[in-house]
Amino acid sequence: MKSIIFIAPPAAGKGTQAKLVTEKYGIPHISTGDLLRAASNGDDELSITISKLLSEGKLVSDDLVLELLKERLEQFDCENGYILDGFPRNLTQAKKYEEILSNINMELGIVIFIDLAREVAQERISGRLSCPKCGAVYNSSIEGSMPIKENICDNCGTTLIHRNDDDITTYGIRYQTYMKDTVPLLDYYQTIHKLYVVDGNKSKDEIFKEITDIIDNNQ
Repeated sequence: MKSIIFIAPPAAGKGTQAKLVTEKYGIPHISTGDLLRAASNGDDELSITISKLLSEGKLVSDDLVLELLKERLEQFDCENGYILDGFPRNLTQAKKYEEILSNINMELGIVIFIDLAREVAQERISGRLSCPKCGAVYNSSIEGSMPIKENICDNCGTTLIHRNDDDITTYGIRYQTYMKDTVPLLDYYQTIHKLYVVDGNKSKDEIFKEITDIIDNNQ
């Protein structure tokens, strides 16, 4: 099975879709945020540095993220494909990611863009809840995206929170960053015939059906 990169504006539901794809196809969901959080839990100098950067809301260097990603992709469970979420975020990262794939003899796979208008995504942001422990995301504005038990994570039982950056003002900043840095990736992946587009305005199940059709047609 080919690897999958998800690209979407903030609050478009790519985390939800990544979870569904993982469950259906049995491939790992790799989030660079999760990699960094895991790397920050140690007591060595590197872990302490990453932990400090994350707690201060600062960006971790591309080189460090890429090294963590390379180590993760070399694990056995990635041999039959994986989902990459949150990376690459810009064209520079995309090129460096392809260099890593070349070095470890892996293919780029496919890129799936969940297309959703800013107005709709911004409306959804107010309904989003996140798990501070495992990173799972839920949303009361998206059909079928609420936890089974109100305000409790399905995965680990932790109380869900509304993140500080999930407000309209902060969302506007994040969306502008997305437009500036991430959208050019779409042109790049379109040029090399790796890009597939799904309609993010549809229901969760309809979006998932579009995504699985793309995956199945590319095996």
